[in-house]
Amino acid sequence: MTSTSVTRRRVVATLAGAGAALATPGIARAQKYPEKPITLIVPWPAGGSTDVVVRAMAEVASRNLGQTVVVENKAGASGTLGPATVAATAKPDGYTIVQMPITVYRFPVMKGQKVTWDPFKDFTYIIHMTGYTFAIGVRADSKFQTWKDVVAYAKANPGKLTYGSPGAGTSLHIGMELISAHDNIQVTHVPFKGGAETTAALAGGHVDLSVEGTSMLPLVEAKQVRLLMVWTQKRVPQWPDVPSMGELGYPWTFDSPWGFAGPKGMDPAIVKRLHDAFKPALDDEKVKAIMDKHLMPPRYADGEGYLKIVKEITEVEREGLKRIGMGI
Repeated sequence: MTSTSVTRRRVVATLAGAGAALATPGIARAQKYPEKPITLIVPWPAGGSTDVVVRAMAEVASRNLGQTVVVENKAGASGTLGPATVAATAKPDGYTIVQMPITVYRFPVMKGQKVTWDPFKDFTYIIHMTGYTFAIGVRADSKFQTWKDVVAYAKANPGKLTYGSPGAGTSLHIGMELISAHDNIQVTHVPFKGGAETTAALAGGHVDLSVEGTSMLPLVEAKQVRLLMVWTQKRVPQWPDVPSMGELGYPWTFDSPWGFAGPKGMDPAIVKRLHDAFKPALDDEKVKAIMDKHLMPPRYADGEGYLKIVKEITEVEREGLKRIGMGI
C-alpha cells in the first residue's frame, strides 16, 4: 500500500469521524426529548370547544411523553395570532407547538389580508386530529323537508331565500356559496357576529336557513330546528337521520379541519415523538367523549398527510373566496 493511499484513507476516516461528531448532538437531543415541559398554543380563548378538546388531548400526550404539555391560550387575529407567533419566534426544538385553525390557510388567499407566514414553508406539520361538524338547519315548522326542497324553491325564486352565517368570509359563508354555485342557485347571505346570533335569527324567523355548528345543538335537541344536511362525507352518529354532504353528491367536506404543527425545521425524530404521543388521544375514551360532545369526529393524518390536506384546503378556500369576491 502506498503512502498516498494510507493518507487518503486517514483523511476519509477523519472526515467521517468529524461528520459523526457533528451529527451526534442532534441525535442525542432527539433521543433525550423531551427534557422539559412542552408549550402547546391554542389560538382561541380558554373554555371554548377547541380549547376543551385540545386540553383533553394534551393530557394524553403528557402521559406518553413523560413531560407536561402546557396549554397556553393566545387568541387574536381570527385564530392566526398563535400560529404567526410560532412561525416567527419559536425554536424548532419541539418545545413550542400550536393548534392550526383554517384561517392560517385562508388569509394568504384572501383579499385585503397581509400575512407574515407561508403555510407551506413556515410550519412543520405534526399530526392532523379532527374538524368541526357544520350543518344547514331550518325552523321545525319550515316547509322545507329536505335539501332538495330548498334547491327547487331557490331555482324558482332566485335570491329570495335567505341564510344566516356567523360572518362574511367564514367557513360557513364560503361553503354555502360553493354549494349554491354547485346547485346553480342564488341565496341571500345575512351575516351575523357569531353562532348565537345566527341561531337566534333562525329561531325568530328572521332568516330561512342557518348554517352553523354546535350552537344549533340546543335548538335541535329542543326540536325547534330541523337539520337538512351535515357538511361531512358520512352521516354523524349524533344525527343519524340527517344526510351528509357526501351522500348528496357534493365533492367537498367543510369541517375546518385542524391538528398540531411547529415551526419549520423541526427534527423528524422529534416530530415522530410528538405524533406518537398525540395519536393515542383519538382512541382515548375520555377524549372521544369530549369530542363527541362538541361534534368533532376523528380525522387522523400524519405530518405528510396533513400537508396534503392543507394544500387541498387552500385550493378550496381560493375557489370559494373568488366566488364571493373576497379572493386574490
